[in-house]
This record gives sequence, C-alpha cells and structure tokens, in this order.
Amino acid sequence: MQLFIEQLLNGIATGSIYALVTLGLALVYGIMRILHVAHAAVYTIGAYVGLLFFNLTGSLLLAVLGSMAACALVGVAIERFVYFPLLKYPPFVPLIASIAILLSVEELCRLIAGPQILTFPAELPFPEFQVSGVTVTSTITAVYCITAAVLGLLWVVTTKTELGLAMRAASQDMAVADAMGINSHLIVSITFVIGSAVAAVAGILVGIYFNQVYPTMGAIPAYKTLALIVVGGLGSVPGAVVAALLLGMAETLLIGYADIPLPRDALAFIAMIGMLMWRSQGLLGSR
Repeated sequence: MQLFIEQLLNGIATGSIYALVTLGLALVYGIMRILHVAHAAVYTIGAYVGLLFFNLTGSLLLAVLGSMAACALVGVAIERFVYFPLLKYPPFVPLIASIAILLSVEELCRLIAGPQILTFPAELPFPEFQVSGVTVTSTITAVYCITAAVLGLLWVVTTKTELGLAMRAASQDMAVADAMGINSHLIVSITFVIGSAVAAVAGILVGIYFNQVYPTMGAIPAYKTLALIVVGGLGSVPGAVVAALLLGMAETLLIGYADIPLPRDALAFIAMIGMLMWRSQGLLGSR
C-alpha cells in the first residue's frame, strides 16, 4: 500500500509539471490556433537561464524572476517576428517554423552550455510531511504548491478580470474583438508573456526535481504537450490541465507500479489516438 501511495504522489507531481508546461501551449492555441511547439524551447531556455541566475546570485527567487523575464521576452519575440508574419499562410507553416525554433534552441543551448547534463543543486523552501508512512519531500511539496498557485492565479485572471474577458473575446473571434475596441495584437502578446513565464517556472521545477538541465530536455515535452491539448480538448485550458494530471498518474501507476510493458512516453499518444477515435472534441472541449 505504501508503494501505491508513493507512486500516486509522484504521479500527481509529474502531472502537475506536465500541466505547467502545457498551459502556455493551450493558451496560445486558444487565441491564435497555432500549435506552439516552440513553447518547449522556451521551457528549456527557462531552465538554463534559471540555473545561470542561481549560480551567479545563489538566490532561487532571483533565478525564478530572471528566468520568467527572459522567457517572456523570448515568447513575445517568437510571436512578433515568427508567428505574426506567418498568419496569412496555412496553419502548417507556423507549425514548421515552430519546430525549427525548437531544434535551433536545442543546438544553441548545446553550443553555449555544452552537451553535458548540468545539475541544479537548489533547495526549495517547502516542508516535508508524511502521508500513510510515505515521506513527501520538499521538492514534491513545492511542485504541488507552485502548480496550485499558478493555476489559481490564472483562473482569477481569465475569469475575474477585464484582461481575461478580452482574452476570451479574442479567442472566440479576433476580428469582432477588434471591432469592439479590443487590441487583439496586445492581448496575443500578453498571452505569450503569461504562457512563457509559466514555462520558465516549469523548466526550473523540472531542473530541480530531476536535478538535470540539458539541451534536449524539451524534446519529449514538445510533442507530449501536443497530445495533451488534443486529449483535453483543443483550446480548453481546464481540459489540458485535467489531461496532464491524468497522464502523470497513468504513467506512474501503470508503468511504475503495475509494471505494464509499454514505453512511458507512449501513453500520451495512445490516449490521443483513442480520444480522436471515440471523442474527437477531447475531455472538456466543445464540438
């Protein structure tokens, strides 16, 4: 029983990290209808910049703030100089450009920081506690608390503020939103800022959680998050979060606990194929 509880807690932590990584992708797709694969590149940059700031200052708070600022700038630059000029082309053109950005960032990180795995020796100021005899480490507690805080803050912004109202309006119809006096281009930029800042937090958390930062750390999340937004429902942020949590628990319990002989990273794509066959709108998406 203790092993099951331990794997369940690890699965929730893994799903929480998936949720943080997927959030930005779901937000961008919800407004621009672009599959933002380069979001995984922003996540990788967040981990490297966070590690750089931590090594320079020794402060995890400054590392997080510096990484969020850098990733926000990168996200806006991708939107302004890559996606915006390509909106007049079919959707596969921005997707190809997005994949090119991801591959370029991987190589850039390899050239600048080296191909080796770097450690992220930071200690998170969160308590440990016991659940049925299983110790929940401070790192897992931090993942839970930070994910809950980010999701709660995002919910408040999108449902209780004028900015959230403008984001929902732009996601439904940019032309009508512009006609009603909403600056859709500014809303898109703000969406990239929010999503990229969250990706920076996710990158740092993953770096600390696994104590690893390396150039290709965004490769698997890039395609796994695509599967998650399909399973959750294209354009549905709550659906993406639910799908991420379910996937994290499924990977840990089915592969780690039940020892089902499947590659861990295959579950997301199996779920996506099944969802497309039997419920194409996703868990929380609309028809």
